[in-house]
Amino acid sequence: MADDPAVSLTGVRKTYRVGEPVHALDGVDLSLVDGSYTAVMGPSGSGKSTLMNLVGCLDAPTEGTVTVDGTDVTALSDRERTALRGDEIGFVFQTFNLMPRLTARENVALPLIFQGVDAAERGERADAMLGRMGIGDRGDHRPNELSGGQRQRVAIARALVTDPTLVLADEPTGNLDTETGARILDVFDEAHAAGNTILVVTHERHVAERADRIVHLLDGRIERIERVGRPGSAGAGGPADDEVTG
Repeated sequence: MADDPAVSLTGVRKTYRVGEPVHALDGVDLSLVDGSYTAVMGPSGSGKSTLMNLVGCLDAPTEGTVTVDGTDVTALSDRERTALRGDEIGFVFQTFNLMPRLTARENVALPLIFQGVDAAERGERADAMLGRMGIGDRGDHRPNELSGGQRQRVAIARALVTDPTLVLADEPTGNLDTETGARILDVFDEAHAAGNTILVVTHERHVAERADRIVHLLDGRIERIERVGRPGSAGAGGPADDEVTG
């Protein structure tokens, strides 16, 4: 794992003005080291979704800078941020966000179209990724023909097929039963072991404990950063809590 951050937030504030201003994030400093596995927890309204949207280049901060893979995304145009998302970031959503009329293979291959990958290679890479997810025999099935766990695996395959620098997951097990959720978390463990940088937003402690550390948010600020690395992981053996920097 390299020392350079895959993501860096410096003095980040996000203010929404609907009547009285609401500070969704209020002066956050945070770095995600390349190849790290970080979970974000906090009560409703703590800023978890805002943080993920900023890291994922889906929104821009009111103040401060957000850097992804060495690029200050706050200085980019909307078109440039869209291009960076396609090249560097893979998203996994709680609601899967699969295209209902496309097969599993076509859903996984979709991001490759925007990268200009030809049809034959798209199909090969999508099939390989579905195989990696353990559902290689479901490539011709549409989402409504798949179980919830299979749909989530398709969503993860789609997120990983472009070999992104960063994988963002928003409540990835929220709609799944315990056994299926555990299998999905195993997939994230494998992606982390393969070198992907992972950021997971969750309200479930057992999900967060799969990470190397947990960032606890409260009222738009980092309350504390807790190291929870499992034996042998990058976060293991460190202090119980990091010094809060934002």
